[in-house]
Amino acid sequence: MKEHFACKLDPEMLHLFPFRLASLFFSIAVSIRDRAFVRNHRLAAAKFVHTRAEEPTTNATVGDLCDALRRGCNWDTLIQRFGFVEFSDLIIEKVLLQLKEPTDARRALGFFHWSSQRKKSKCQHGVRPYCIVIHILVRARLLVDSRALLESVLRKCGREDNPMFLFVDTLLGTYRATDSTPLVFDLLIQTYAKLRQFEVAFHVFHRLDTHGFSVSIISYNSLLHVVQKSNQHALVWKIYEHMIEKRTYPNEVTVRIMIGALCKEGKLQNFVNILDRINGKRCSPLVIVNTSLVYRLLEEGRIEVGMLLLKRMLQKNMILDSTSYSLVIFAKIKIGNLDSSWEVYEEMLKRGFKANSFILTLFIGVYCKEGRIEEAEHLVQELENMGLKPYDETFNFLIEGYAKAYRLEESLRYYEKTIEMGILPSCLSINEMIGKLCDIGEVKKADAVLTILLDKGFLPNETTYCHLINGYEKVGEFEKVVQLYYEMEQRSLFPDLLVSKSLIRSLCRCGKLKEAEKYLKVLKERELAPSACIYELLIACHLQKGDKTRALHLYNEVVKIGLKLSCSCLCGKVTSMLPGLN
Repeated sequence: MKEHFACKLDPEMLHLFPFRLASLFFSIAVSIRDRAFVRNHRLAAAKFVHTRAEEPTTNATVGDLCDALRRGCNWDTLIQRFGFVEFSDLIIEKVLLQLKEPTDARRALGFFHWSSQRKKSKCQHGVRPYCIVIHILVRARLLVDSRALLESVLRKCGREDNPMFLFVDTLLGTYRATDSTPLVFDLLIQTYAKLRQFEVAFHVFHRLDTHGFSVSIISYNSLLHVVQKSNQHALVWKIYEHMIEKRTYPNEVTVRIMIGALCKEGKLQNFVNILDRINGKRCSPLVIVNTSLVYRLLEEGRIEVGMLLLKRMLQKNMILDSTSYSLVIFAKIKIGNLDSSWEVYEEMLKRGFKANSFILTLFIGVYCKEGRIEEAEHLVQELENMGLKPYDETFNFLIEGYAKAYRLEESLRYYEKTIEMGILPSCLSINEMIGKLCDIGEVKKADAVLTILLDKGFLPNETTYCHLINGYEKVGEFEKVVQLYYEMEQRSLFPDLLVSKSLIRSLCRCGKLKEAEKYLKVLKERELAPSACIYELLIACHLQKGDKTRALHLYNEVVKIGLKLSCSCLCGKVTSMLPGLN
């Protein structure tokens, strides 16, 4: 009767009892369940306050219940004997820990499910009991049951407003108490993969690292597979990088997954070509994958990480020595240390490795960017004398480098050589050449180059057309400017703000005021603020055509946005038509 009364006690009535009685009932009051899943967990994870009188009673109940489970009592018998017990998370946790040995694992699972129906609060289990029973099942190698519980609790955590690491932190916190095994964390990652909780799984890797745990290659492969299938290319490489960083090395399945990722990105052939230029022969898929990882890291400017992983790959014979030298030179060039890169190159030659077109092209690129065009040309001759072939990137550096130096004949010569070889130059190098041709008034030659390239599948960008528009506007061929504008529209390209003045002036001089104002509207929609000069052009053209109403409308718009017009562009009779410009 006393126990029944204690279970019904309202915590708010404690002040009505003497202190000794209040202390006897306090632990029962704090065990009342909150209905929310997370709050349920937090209450279960907190330290319960028990009096000395209650502790033996709780322990006796737990002991009796475990003995009954071990004797194989059915659930009806258990209900009859323990129906009065309120199964708080504290009692459930104690029973589960008493049943943590593999021989009791089935009993622990049965009790876990049965106790959820006996809880008077009618709430689901908190996270902590889930974690304890999962540890017990994994230790007993009851993997089907553990996977099912993991999936169930992770789905619940995903639906509730839970902190990202609520479950994994609790799993880590109960690891030692259950004498668990690291296999539990493999199953955790694999379950995250199955539920497609990719980002959470990746962050869990780092959480496990801080506690000294790692997962197996099977778990990495499970996650890599589903991430690759989901076309999350960046995350695939982050996971692979983390794997190598933690000295978990790939197997055939890993390599196959990563080759698939390269194919989906459309970058496999690029890295095959790079390795062909470095080694002069085809390399294994493992070397292709590892070269791709290091190259990406160097491209991103993460030089230290790239070099660290490269060293580990060398130690495990996961990459070729010649490839390693080439990547080290690439890294030093990326950080601007040309002298050191030459030292590595000389060391490579002394150790019996041959020069390759990849390395020499890197040096050619540096010289072209620095304007040391003669030294770049010398390297081209050296490359050809060695029987090595320049490739698209080599030509791109030369076309751009010669164009920057205004040595346009040589730039055009290398451009023509690429066309003869069936290589399309890069948009960057062609833009540089076209821009310089337009600067010296050779806009028609520049236009002819673009025409040839378009026939071969070249894809120009806004900069390409902007150079030509500026070039034709300078020589007064306004109809050609308008023609290029329409061509840009067909390609869904738009000039930048700098070339807008040339375009609008050309449209105005061709009498196409509607098109000029249409483009003005496009500028506004793209949140590019038109300059005062653009408004002056349009106002002057409307006044010259006698459309004073439209001119006044544009003038009022100028005043509204706070621009100031200069009177120099509007003179005499035209100026007098507008208020405030006299």
